[in-house]
Amino acid sequence: MDEIKDTAKETLLAILPIVLLVIVIQLILFDDPLYEVLQLIIGAVMVSIGLGLFLLGVKVGLLRAGDIIGSELPQRFSFPLLLFSVFCIGIAVTVAEPDVLVLAQQVDYVSGEQMSKTVIIAFIGLGVGVFMAIAAARVFLGIPMRYILVAGYILVFVLACFVPPSFMPVAFDSGGVTTGNLTVPFVVALGVGLTSVLGGKSSLSDSFGFLALASLGPILAVLLLGVLYA
Repeated sequence: MDEIKDTAKETLLAILPIVLLVIVIQLILFDDPLYEVLQLIIGAVMVSIGLGLFLLGVKVGLLRAGDIIGSELPQRFSFPLLLFSVFCIGIAVTVAEPDVLVLAQQVDYVSGEQMSKTVIIAFIGLGVGVFMAIAAARVFLGIPMRYILVAGYILVFVLACFVPPSFMPVAFDSGGVTTGNLTVPFVVALGVGLTSVLGGKSSLSDSFGFLALASLGPILAVLLLGVLYA
């Protein structure tokens, strides 16, 4: 019951300021805004209910599932199978992320279907999967995070010199959309679960950073796609 109350409060705090701001703008700009205001209120109520249920599902299901899966994988699988499992999980959670679907649809529409949404989603998913596997390997092998991040962003800047200009914003937006409401809690919980078993003394510092690497992967993947298109 407490989780339901907390989720409802979070949803209202997230949506109410935006709704009030838009209502004020409509009252200022439109001569007879009653119809538009009613439409907005009805839509806001539906969004609030949907978002509240979604966030409740994330808290009740995804966070716990990610933590349990993360803590069980190292105990049941060998190192190669562990990396492959994390890779597959990264792809699956990315394909299910609503923000990724929205970005892919918009890119497909704006580009006149020259950049297929299926291809965009596939490359973003592969990028997240590969770098989640790298994040898991980093914890297992004890590689400092800064080395991977520096090497990754150097590669980003190098690839940026060889891609068409239209791919640059799409690539960096691809990194942003992987930090949606579905991906973030699961990836963070999975990282905490993995490092609780693998991390040892450094489990506190190793528990975080999975999301940073998961966001770097799509940027590199889409830039590589741009190199193929060039």
